[in-house]
Amino acid sequence: MSWMAWTPVTAIFFGCIALMLVAMGVWQAVSPTIPRRGFLPLVTTRGDRLFISLLGAAYIHLGWLALSDATLFIASGISVVWLVLVMRWG
Repeated sequence: MSWMAWTPVTAIFFGCIALMLVAMGVWQAVSPTIPRRGFLPLVTTRGDRLFISLLGAAYIHLGWLALSDATLFIASGISVVWLVLVMRWG
């Protein structure tokens, strides 16, 4: 049986996702979201935009692994920029 290698970087990655989900839950409880339309071609809530940005980050990383030999930290930086863009203006 093969187990996932929980390196410190992997643990930090999943920990950050868990913290984002908890923070979004608290934010929703304190200030309910209002659906709005940004540059995305659909009306979204904060949770929708977080989900879309996480999917986009996964595709950015997969594409980076397929097309580049450079460090994955660059893809992580691009993913953070994507997250900010989608959460703010998406």
